[in-house]
Amino acid sequence: MKIPVLIPNIFNHPFTYETDLDLEIGDYVMVPFGKSSLTGIVWDHFEKQNNKNFLTKKISSRLDINPLSKKTINFLNWFSDYNLIPKGMSLKLHLLSGEAIVNFKKNEYKKFNEILPSINYQLNESQNKTYLEVSRLNEKFNVHLLQGATGSGKTLVYFNLIKDKIDQDKQALILLPEIGLTSEFEKKFIEFFGFKPAIWHSGITKKNKKIIWSGLASNKIKVVIGARSSLFLPFKKLGLIVVDEEHDQSYKQDEGVIYNARDMAVSRASFENIPINLVTAVPSLETYSNVIKKKYSHSRLLNRFKNASLPSCEIIDLNKFKLVNKSWISSKTFEKVNYHLEKGDQVLFFLNRRGYSPNVICKNCLKSFVCKNCSINLVYHKNIKKLLCHYCGTKHELKRECENNISGSCKFIFTGPGVEKVLDEVNTLFPKFKASIFSSDTMNKKNSSSILENISNNKIKILVGTQLISKGFHFPNLNCIIVLDIDLSSQGHDLRSGEKNLQLYHQLAGRAGRTGKASNIYFQTLIMNKEKLNDITSSDPYDYLEKELNLRKLNNLPPFQRFISIILSSEDEKALDDESLKLQKALKQNLKAQILGPVNAPIHKIKKKYRNRLLIRASKSYKIQKFLAKILHDFKFSKKIKLSVDVDPISFN
Repeated sequence: MKIPVLIPNIFNHPFTYETDLDLEIGDYVMVPFGKSSLTGIVWDHFEKQNNKNFLTKKISSRLDINPLSKKTINFLNWFSDYNLIPKGMSLKLHLLSGEAIVNFKKNEYKKFNEILPSINYQLNESQNKTYLEVSRLNEKFNVHLLQGATGSGKTLVYFNLIKDKIDQDKQALILLPEIGLTSEFEKKFIEFFGFKPAIWHSGITKKNKKIIWSGLASNKIKVVIGARSSLFLPFKKLGLIVVDEEHDQSYKQDEGVIYNARDMAVSRASFENIPINLVTAVPSLETYSNVIKKKYSHSRLLNRFKNASLPSCEIIDLNKFKLVNKSWISSKTFEKVNYHLEKGDQVLFFLNRRGYSPNVICKNCLKSFVCKNCSINLVYHKNIKKLLCHYCGTKHELKRECENNISGSCKFIFTGPGVEKVLDEVNTLFPKFKASIFSSDTMNKKNSSSILENISNNKIKILVGTQLISKGFHFPNLNCIIVLDIDLSSQGHDLRSGEKNLQLYHQLAGRAGRTGKASNIYFQTLIMNKEKLNDITSSDPYDYLEKELNLRKLNNLPPFQRFISIILSSEDEKALDDESLKLQKALKQNLKAQILGPVNAPIHKIKKKYRNRLLIRASKSYKIQKFLAKILHDFKFSKKIKLSVDVDPISFN
C-alpha cells in the first residue's frame, strides 16, 4: 500500500512510501531518506504527479506516539500556504530537531503534578463580571480581547478561565513575548494553581524539551507557558490559548521561518475550534480593527488594584533646563528624582538602548566603528569592554590605529547614550542609592531572580531599563519614571511608531503607583509636541487608535491592505541587483498588485550579505499568496541568491 509521508525538510510536499502497516493520517513513522533515517508523519494528501520515476521505499516502523490530529495537520498546511513556507519546514517547527519523542516513564512528569503551596485568590466584582462574560464565550472558537490597565487583574481573570479548562481535562497554552518574563510569571502561576507549568523557550535543556513534548502528546502535562515556538507543540487536548501582551512586536519571528505568533495562534485556535484570549493594556491596531468589525469579542477592566490611579504626566523641556555635569539628566529631572528618592520611592530611568554607547567615534580621524559584516555601527558595551554588533553578534576590541596618525591610536568619543552610560551618570549624581540595569543583557541570566528580589524588597532604589521593564513585572515601590528618549522613539519612518509609543507609555505607566501611592512619569524633550504627547498619554487609548485607524485607511495601509516584503540577499552585490530587477519584472507581469522597489534594504548588509527589498502591496481580498507562490516556484534563482519572504511585515529593515 502507498502512503504519503511528510518529512521535516525544505520540501513543500510529502513523499510516497510503501508499507504493510495499518497506518492512519497523523501517525508518526520512521522512513529511509537518502542514506539516513528520518521521522515523518503520515500526511493527508499525496505529492503531485511528476515525470520523474523514483524508487518507492518502504516505511521502517510506526512510532508509539498518539497520532497528530487532523485539525493540527490542517493548521500546518494552512500555515505553510499563508506564510509561503515549505510544508516540511512547518513540520520541523512541530518536531524537535526533526524528531518525534516517544512516551517517557510516568515519573518524568512528576514535577508537573506535584502539589505546591498556593494562594486562594478571590476575584473582585469587576474581575468576576469579566470572567463570567468571557467564560460563556469559551466553549468553541472565539477570539476575545481582554483589555485592562496594568494592575487591573487581567492575569487573574484568565487564570480562572484556564482552571475551568483543566477541570475539563483539557490543556492550555499561555504565550509570552519575552523569555525574561517566564521566571516571574511562573511564580504567579504556582501561587494560583499550586503546581508547576511547563516552561518552553530556547533556553531550556534538550532533555526538558523532550519531556514536555511527550507529556503534551500524552496529555500528562496540562499547561505550557512559552515563547513563539510553543504554538507548534503536540497538544493532545488543547482547550484554550492565551496571548499575553498581544500587542508586543516580539511575537514576530523575523529570522528563518518568518511568522507572527499572535496571528498564527488565532488561526490554530480556529482549526482546533477552541477559544483564544488576547490580553493587553492597549491592543494592536490590527486587533482593535477586528474588535470594531465585531470579528473579536471584547471586555475591559477599567480599574487598577485598590483603585490606584495612573501616574500624572509632566513634560521637562530640555530647552529650559541645563543638563547636569554633561550627563543626559537635566537639572529639573535631578530635582524631581531627588524628591522621590528622599520619600522612599523607587525611580526608573527609561531608555530603550542596550549597551554604553551606540556610536564610538575618534575625535582625530572622525571615523566610527562599523561592523565588517553589517552596515551598522558597533555598540560599545562597557560591562564586557567590547564593541558588539546587535545583528551578527561580532565582538571587537576598543582600539584602533588612527588614520590621521596624530597620536598613533584613536582617541574615542562616546556619542549617544545607552543604559550602561546612564547607569554611570546615575551612580555619580545619586551616590547614596543602589542602582541597577534592567535589560535583556541582565534579565536573561542566572542571577535575574536575585535582581528581581532586590527590586521587590526595595534594596535597589534606581532602575535603568529598556523596553523589557515595561512587560509584566510588578514593582510595588516604583512611583517615578523618567523617559529619556521620547524624541528618539518618535522619529524615523516606522509605520507603527505612534502605535508603539502609545502601547509603551501605557505599559510603563502601569509599572508605577501599583499600590495606590501617588506616582509621576516625566518626559524629557527637546521637541515640544504637546499634541502628540497628549495623544499617547490619554487615559483612553481608543482616542488615538481611532485616529490612527482612519489615517491608515485613508492611505491604504495595513490593516486595510496586505503587504508582503521580499528580501533578496547575496555576497555578490552586482548579481543581487541583477536578480532583483528580474524578479521585479516577473512580479509586475504576473501579480495584480503594486510592486515597490527593488531598493537597498535600510540595513543594506547583514552577516556579510547585501540585501535588496521588494514590497508588494495588494488588496486583502486578492489571493496573493497563491499567485506569489507559483511565481517564486517557477523563477530560476541564482545559487548566489538567498530569498526571504515576510507576509504582513512589522519591520521594514
